[in-house]
Amino acid sequence: MSTITEQGEATRSSLRRVLANTNLRRIQLAFFASVIGDWAYATALTVWAYLDGGAAAVGAFTAARFVAIAVAGPVGSVIADKVPRRTFMIVIDVIRAVLVGLAAVIVAVDGPSILVYVLGVVVSVVGSPFRSAQAGLIPKLVNRPDELTASNAVASNLENIATFAGPALGALLLGVVDIWVVFLVNVASYLWSIAMVAAVRVTSTVGAGGPGESGATERGEAEDDADGGEEPAGLGFFRELALGFTFVWRDRDLRTVALLAAAQGFVWGTLTVFTVIIAVDILRTGPQGVGYLDAVMGCATVAGGAVVLTRVGKGRLGQDMAIGVLGWSLPMIGLAAFPSPVVVFAALILIGLSDPWVNLGLETIPQRLATDEVISRVYGAVESALIGAMALGAAVAPLLIHGIGFRESIAAVGIVVAAYTLTTLRRMRHLDARLTAPDHVELLRSIGIFEPLAPPTLEALGHAAEEVSVPAGTVVLREGEDADRFYVIVSGSVEVTGRGELLRVERAGDFFGEIGLIRDVPRTATVTTLEQTELLAIGRADFLGAVSGVGDSRRAADEIVARRLSV
Repeated sequence: MSTITEQGEATRSSLRRVLANTNLRRIQLAFFASVIGDWAYATALTVWAYLDGGAAAVGAFTAARFVAIAVAGPVGSVIADKVPRRTFMIVIDVIRAVLVGLAAVIVAVDGPSILVYVLGVVVSVVGSPFRSAQAGLIPKLVNRPDELTASNAVASNLENIATFAGPALGALLLGVVDIWVVFLVNVASYLWSIAMVAAVRVTSTVGAGGPGESGATERGEAEDDADGGEEPAGLGFFRELALGFTFVWRDRDLRTVALLAAAQGFVWGTLTVFTVIIAVDILRTGPQGVGYLDAVMGCATVAGGAVVLTRVGKGRLGQDMAIGVLGWSLPMIGLAAFPSPVVVFAALILIGLSDPWVNLGLETIPQRLATDEVISRVYGAVESALIGAMALGAAVAPLLIHGIGFRESIAAVGIVVAAYTLTTLRRMRHLDARLTAPDHVELLRSIGIFEPLAPPTLEALGHAAEEVSVPAGTVVLREGEDADRFYVIVSGSVEVTGRGELLRVERAGDFFGEIGLIRDVPRTATVTTLEQTELLAIGRADFLGAVSGVGDSRRAADEIVARRLSV
């Protein structure tokens, strides 16, 4: 009973963290409404396509939309990283609302069918980078890493619910109104999303005060003014497009995450083919039995999402993601060994329960590891690995069945994916250690220069910082020396002298060493410890890499440097 109580409290705590953040709450409401609208629209569009051209039209149109999303997503993520993400999301919703509204008019007046198909594909193309932009925006709305994880867990649960509520709403409406009216429901969901996203604000604080004090003023301005990193200009489009994939490939942890996503996607793709045969040959329900199987797996996914909410504070995103992929692959082996209706339902329930475990890592880990200037592209690259593997699985499954048989194919997919996933467990444990918030991260956050930094960047600085213990009377910096480090005082005190004169005394929470790094000049003062002092030392490259990439942070540093040099 105590375990259930603890899990319930963990779930409530996750929900409270998200709902207490006004900006996150608005993003979640926008996301939930638009996903419900999208599914209702997709249901109505599928019915319309079937009435227009039969099953062949549905299949061809669905394939066209799927390919369009896979191709357009990474391309759109380049734009998401180059422009204010909040504005980009609003523009996407506006365009989708106009296009779907136009499709509604064409269907209502019985216009050319080809236009409805074209508009459906274009809507998919336009909407494909929305999630990448949202993934880049959310880290700017959270205060702590666990809040980011909680937000993604809540979003995953909302998406699971919307996956059922949307088609159900579409089916219900189709029973009482015309198809084009359901299209307008989706338009209304986009308008709601626009209103919610437009109300989002990023409160960025710029440290203008002296050492040990924030001196910050809340700008409270729209994210348009705060968002977006600064990248070197002049990169060609294909290099811009490749940055996300390159970032993933060079980071071993992210590469493993992408491959695990692809492993799950491959199982998912093959399962779309296998379930038809399962429905016909094992359940004896005919092809329509696929709907029952999807419903079983979907209900289990909602339940799994509730469990995941209790895992937010565990610090095991990487390991949980690997366990989730095992939850997709091991049931396939059991299904191949014991192909009976009971095993079929048990396997699909386990897969459904495991799906949110994968999704939470897939959503959160790229946000935690990617830098702000490429975060949308990194998210898009990992998502492309998932979608591409799904397409590959769906294409390979019929060939496997023809070549080695149905049960053997299911077993082969399960064994290969499970074996690979087991090899990643050590790497994912390393990833979890990397994602653990470093010591003194709150101390760094209290410094005006670092306050505007996104949580992933701040965590990276925390991990890069070196703890240094310095006895009393030791010279830490000497006037005229090369500048190589930035220092934060954890405890103790130091005196700062210049040209033989005492300039100031710094204590716990203060910092020094920024002038030589920012202005690229020799040290302008000598710093000597007055007592045993504990310092955090951040190297030149790490300091400049974090500060130079964020406009507010660089401006705060420049203001502090100018003020200190004027003394």
